[in-house]
Amino acid sequence: MAPTGKRTGESTRGTGPRLPNSAAYLDGRLLIAMPVMGDSRFERSVIYLCAHSAEGAMGIIVNHPAGSIDFPELLEQLGIVKKGEHIKLPENAESMKVLRGGPVDTGRGFVLHSSDFYIENATLRIDDGVCLTATVDILRAIANGSGPKHAILALGYAGWGPGQLETEIQSNGWLHCDADADLIFGDDVDEKYGRALRKIGIDPGMLSNEAGHA
Repeated sequence: MAPTGKRTGESTRGTGPRLPNSAAYLDGRLLIAMPVMGDSRFERSVIYLCAHSAEGAMGIIVNHPAGSIDFPELLEQLGIVKKGEHIKLPENAESMKVLRGGPVDTGRGFVLHSSDFYIENATLRIDDGVCLTATVDILRAIANGSGPKHAILALGYAGWGPGQLETEIQSNGWLHCDADADLIFGDDVDEKYGRALRKIGIDPGMLSNEAGHA
């Protein structure tokens, strides 16, 4: 899946600078928003990068709940289960949260999930442990208990044009760090921002507008 979106009102012209110190592309890693970000849509965001290349980047915010949307009710609205029908969710996902994945394509659902589930020609394998599927088939699988062991459902995604993410990182908009299953799939959504910062040795209470890079 190639990046297809960009943030509203922002240009994608030009290739832009590369990451500091010629770092490799960051797909499969986490972005952590800095206070200097200045964009309320990404305040205190932790974003899992699904794709990053010279063409741009695409990621899913993993710590912003999508309001009061309830996953079982969403399955009913989509006609995947009948109203009142018992819904079988995969292990450890009985109370699966619906997240606000980003400002692009917010009417579409994206499921980040463990690699024990795969749909040919529909699932993007990001690394050894994490995949992305954006078809209704995975929701049906989750509803009948045959879906992945770990999963989160996000509405929308975050997108950057060529060189845009690199520019934001160089402008101290983002930190980045290794991803882990707990930060991606953990139930403690409100704690993920602080935990991601502590993962790279930063006390959230001492965070300033100056950024380094993990």
